[in-house]
Amino acid sequence: MNIQTLLPPPSIARYVSDIVVIEHDHVLHETVLPLIARGYPSITFQLTDGPKQPDNLVLYGQNIKPIELHIAGQVTVIAYFLYPFVLKPLFGWHARELTDLGIDLSLSEPARGMRLKEQLLNATTLKQRLQLMDSYVLKLTGINNPDVNNSISFATQVIQQSKGMVSLTNVQKELYVTERTLQRMFELHVGVSPKTFSRICQFHSALQQLSRGQFTGMADVAYANGYADQSHLIRAFKEFTNHTPLEYLKEASDFAG
Repeated sequence: MNIQTLLPPPSIARYVSDIVVIEHDHVLHETVLPLIARGYPSITFQLTDGPKQPDNLVLYGQNIKPIELHIAGQVTVIAYFLYPFVLKPLFGWHARELTDLGIDLSLSEPARGMRLKEQLLNATTLKQRLQLMDSYVLKLTGINNPDVNNSISFATQVIQQSKGMVSLTNVQKELYVTERTLQRMFELHVGVSPKTFSRICQFHSALQQLSRGQFTGMADVAYANGYADQSHLIRAFKEFTNHTPLEYLKEASDFAG
C-alpha cells in the first residue's frame, strides 16, 4: 500500500488543509478501510474493485464513528481534507446536516457541469486526477464567493493547536461570545459541538503519536495528550474507532501489509 500526504496548491490552500492519497494494487480479500475522525471534512474520490461499489465522488462531513469503505482488488482513494470551518462557505449547507454522512457530489454543480466523476474515472494518472480535483475546488470558491467566518476559524485553530486541551471558556472570552453562541457557531460551520471537536482533536493527537511509534506504553500516550489515565484513552479510541489502541494498531498493520 502506498500512502502519500500532499500539500494543496496555493490557489486552494485557504480551504484545503492537506491531500491524502491511498493506493493499493491488489487487496486480496474484501476488507474495510475505516475513515477515522480527524476533525476535517473531506472531498473524496474513491475507486475500488470491491463488490460493494461506493459512490465515487463524495463529500464527507465531520464524522465521529468511523466511516467504512469496503474495498478489494485495486484501490485508489484521493481525499481533499477541508478546514473544519469551510463546509458552509463552499457548499452553502448547515454543517450539522452533514455530520456522520457522505453526500454524492457527482450530480451537484459544478461537478456535473465539469463531468468530474467521468473525467476522474477515465484519467490514467494520479497527476491528472489531482489536477481535476484542484479545478473542482477552485470552481467551488469562484461560484459561491466563500467568506470564511473569522471567529470560527480562530476557535478551531486554537483548539487544534492545543490538541483539544484549551479551555473553551477561554475561547469564549477571546471571542467575546457566550457558551450558547459558540455552540451555535460550531453547529452551523463545523457540524459538532465545541466539546466534541475538542475531543476529536485530542484523540487525533494521540492517534498520531501511536501511529509514529513514539511511546513506551499506553499511559505515556494518555498523559501526553491530556487524558486522566490509560482507561480514558482506551474509551476515546473505542468511541472513535470501535477498537482499543492496540487493536487499532494491529488492524492498521494488517491492512498495510
